[in-house]
Amino acid sequence: MSVEISTIVAGAERLGEGAVWDTEDQRLWWVDITGGLIHCYNPEDKSNQSFAFGEPVGCIARREHGGLVVAAKSGFWFFDPQTGQKRHIIDPEENQPENRFNDGTVDPAGRFWAGTMKDGGEPKQQGKFYLLDTDLKLTEMDKLFYTTNGLAFSPNGDTIYFSDSNKLTRTIWSCNYDSATGLTGKAKTFFDTRQVNGRPDGGTVDAEGCYWMAGVSGWQIYRISPEGELLFTLDVPVEKPTKPMFGGKNLDILYLTSIGFGLTEGSEANQPDAGGLFAIKGLGVTGLRQPRFKG
Repeated sequence: MSVEISTIVAGAERLGEGAVWDTEDQRLWWVDITGGLIHCYNPEDKSNQSFAFGEPVGCIARREHGGLVVAAKSGFWFFDPQTGQKRHIIDPEENQPENRFNDGTVDPAGRFWAGTMKDGGEPKQQGKFYLLDTDLKLTEMDKLFYTTNGLAFSPNGDTIYFSDSNKLTRTIWSCNYDSATGLTGKAKTFFDTRQVNGRPDGGTVDAEGCYWMAGVSGWQIYRISPEGELLFTLDVPVEKPTKPMFGGKNLDILYLTSIGFGLTEGSEANQPDAGGLFAIKGLGVTGLRQPRFKG
């Protein structure tokens, strides 16, 4: 295996996250959470457009009806990047002003999953996962988390993965998933990240059903089998990788976002592109098509 890692958007003091590949328009959408920016990378001409949302943006997804669905500081929104038009849907945590949305993904039936976390300061176990249905009805998962993360689905859609990045937890869970109803089964530990350097941040699943985890604070990403066995570790040029996402015409390029601040003192010179966007080629595996939100 000959793996090549290249920087495609230069590093900056940003919290890069939320990468999602849109198969129809062949673009990679991603966000700068703290900067309140939504980015669109075009591999054809290597351009990266930026759209200001006006508040911290945790995650996004393309909509079948056009534009984006956004999970931001003030809840769920519809957003048209081209016109700047916004429509608020719902804020499930208007009584939790300390919180913001973080990670998210779309399930095989076109529903939007997204999770919250306390934004800054001393971590508290007050984050939740929410499911925004296609009729815009909202359901919440009962369990509380420190830092919701890692949302992804198995190739046939019958398993959902999610994680908590906090150093006290650093666990990825899986549970049975009913794509017809959006109901989840009982969660079980899928992978305890204490056996690797990085804590679990964003994740994605490849065509063989293996889970790819960004190891934040660990300078690595990991490939984990459907049975929870560590198969592959890849060193990356940043301390804080955040979200892997397969893209490209053949879904064989692994894009990776990262964080460009709060780095270990003295390590900055070794990671000049921290906060940048990366493309990883030569992994020998392909990803899955990401559904659009049907609401």
